[in-house]
Amino acid sequence: MKKAVLTLSLLSTVIAPVAAQSSGKPYATADYTPKKAAVNYLPDLETLVFEFQVAGSAGKTQPRPAGKTDGAPVLGYVFPTTLKSTDIGMAATDGIVALALTSHPDFEDTPLWDENNDGDYNNDGLVWHAHWVVLIKDARVAGGFSVKEFGQMDNMNHVGPAPKLPPTSAPGMHMYMDSPGFTVTMKGNTGRAVVPLDRINHQKNFKFDLVTCYMEVNASDKSRPMLGVYQVYGVMSGNLSLPYTVATK
Repeated sequence: MKKAVLTLSLLSTVIAPVAAQSSGKPYATADYTPKKAAVNYLPDLETLVFEFQVAGSAGKTQPRPAGKTDGAPVLGYVFPTTLKSTDIGMAATDGIVALALTSHPDFEDTPLWDENNDGDYNNDGLVWHAHWVVLIKDARVAGGFSVKEFGQMDNMNHVGPAPKLPPTSAPGMHMYMDSPGFTVTMKGNTGRAVVPLDRINHQKNFKFDLVTCYMEVNASDKSRPMLGVYQVYGVMSGNLSLPYTVATK
């Protein structure tokens, strides 16, 4: 099985670039220029549909392999929300709960799901898939956010007890991240993720935003997070104010 290490997720106001950090400029296309964001509640199905539209083609531009996990690129369409970590089955913790739709060819972090339906559960990183993540502000990376980690760092290894995480979380990844297996589609300029209401504690009155961004895995530099945001392409609200509400269809 490929070494599983992080992914997802993103947002926020870009801060001053940090020297020697990676850049997502090669992926700054219309495919990551946000034009619309919505979360629709379907009462008959007790389901939410997270939806976004971009100026280009949703999901068409995907990361080029780095050939290793350390430094692996991750592209994402991220919905930061006002949900609580306990709503998505995690231990109570501070941070921004976000649904991140990601693609990353260099590693596998959804060991329970076979997204490309080829019988191999360990080769699906490039296929667009969903993660729940808890994001925190992080001045160590140019995008200003990272996925929250837990435990103590010892020679680039996290040690110590893990907090409560859903059983769908990938093992060995010491971050507040889940791989829930939600259906993700990318068609034309629109991307969608289907989220059963009972998977988020039946919450449907939360607020949200949309961020498109470039992230990267770090497994060698103690001064940077394991999964940080290095470039933000667009924020739907313009200021990450999470102004949007769930609509009933």
